[in-house]
Amino acid sequence: MDLTPSEAQQMLRHSAQRFIAEHCEPIARRHAMQDPTGFKRENWGKFADLGWLGLPFPEEVGGFGGGPVEVGILMEEFGRGLATEPYLSTVLLAGALVAECGTEEQQKALLPAIINGERLLSFAHYESDARAGLSEVQTLAQTDNHGWTLHGRKIAVLDAVSADVHMVSARLPDAQGAGLALFLVPKDAAGVTLRDAPRLGGGRVAELTFDHARLVPDARLGAGADVLPTIQSVVNRAIVALSAEAAGMMRSMFDTTLDYTKVRKQFGRPLAANQVIRHRLADMYVQCEEARAMAARAALLVGADTDSMQRSLAASGAKVKIGRCARNVAEQAVQLHGAMGVTDELDLGLYFKRLLVFEALFGSVDYHLRRHAELFGNSRAE
Repeated sequence: MDLTPSEAQQMLRHSAQRFIAEHCEPIARRHAMQDPTGFKRENWGKFADLGWLGLPFPEEVGGFGGGPVEVGILMEEFGRGLATEPYLSTVLLAGALVAECGTEEQQKALLPAIINGERLLSFAHYESDARAGLSEVQTLAQTDNHGWTLHGRKIAVLDAVSADVHMVSARLPDAQGAGLALFLVPKDAAGVTLRDAPRLGGGRVAELTFDHARLVPDARLGAGADVLPTIQSVVNRAIVALSAEAAGMMRSMFDTTLDYTKVRKQFGRPLAANQVIRHRLADMYVQCEEARAMAARAALLVGADTDSMQRSLAASGAKVKIGRCARNVAEQAVQLHGAMGVTDELDLGLYFKRLLVFEALFGSVDYHLRRHAELFGNSRAE
């Protein structure tokens, strides 16, 4: 297998590196985090100009037809620069669901607006029993002659405060069809309450409550089939993208720690002169490379023509391996910096917090370890 990046992939990485160097330096990053939306909207316009918002979408709708490998390249550089823009929520989650579940009219209305940077979306799926998996949804959707009504509560909704439209999963009554459906809920819809809070490491997160929220008849995304399998597929790709982002954050933490140990002196000589410190740095470097390789492997597998079980195995495997490596690299980096390693004055503290978020998003490391074991056992049984 030839893993040499193509010319287009190299150009993508170089453009992302230039953007991070120019727009995500520490001062600009902290200003963005203090914004009520958690990011600077002008940066989102630059994302559109660079073509990143259309990267994973088909060319027929104005996208560039990129796959998980290209998305992983971009997310890795976002991780290095601690970018807080809502790329995950708008493009990789809600946008992907529109592309896969939406009617032709809905795709024409939403995807060009996403690609041009004109519209932001959030994906509201997880509820209080989220540890049980993606299928545990109690939010209820009912229909009558006037449209739809939603009743329920969603937690940990990424970037909801900046979203123009919330994509909400809900369960349909048995009489209306089995399984889950997705609904497009305008941010100003009656009966919707939003409670916003800062997210560790940058960005915003919210709780959405739907108290008999009234929606128009065509608010449902697509029609007919249960959307849970599609949600699972999209979340698998999101986990792989986040794994690449985590690998980028880990490498930045290692580089920062390596530089620090070269200049920080103790007992008259640099920390890096100590053989024990060198061993710890070597272990950190190995784990960074393992994480990057695991993220690349998972991107290749979820983008290949394989069955859903193999893609789920790849996503869970990446979450477990990279989650464990990330925890160790982050702890070593903080410890080698001393007490100031967890402060917000150093970027290291922000990387540490963002990696904690990575461990929690879309299921913990322990959850994915159990999921991987179960899926692997099923595949062996077949």
